[in-house]
Amino acid sequence: MLVLTRRRNESVILNENIEITILEIDGDQVKVGIKAPKEVEILRKEIMVKIEEENMNALKGNHDLKKFF
Repeated sequence: MLVLTRRRNESVILNENIEITILEIDGDQVKVGIKAPKEVEILRKEIMVKIEEENMNALKGNHDLKKFF
């Protein structure tokens, strides 16, 4: 893992076409802005983990259809 220190309004460039900028720092919360091409999917990690869990449950056949109704 690469660890960088950035201040407000400073950025990091990934792969020449993705820019991550620190917008605001308030206590233990940091607002981050991401500029990327539209075809680049950007998900919060907790959403990605939930999707992966749901996909694994679907593959295993662990369906709880009652939670949808």
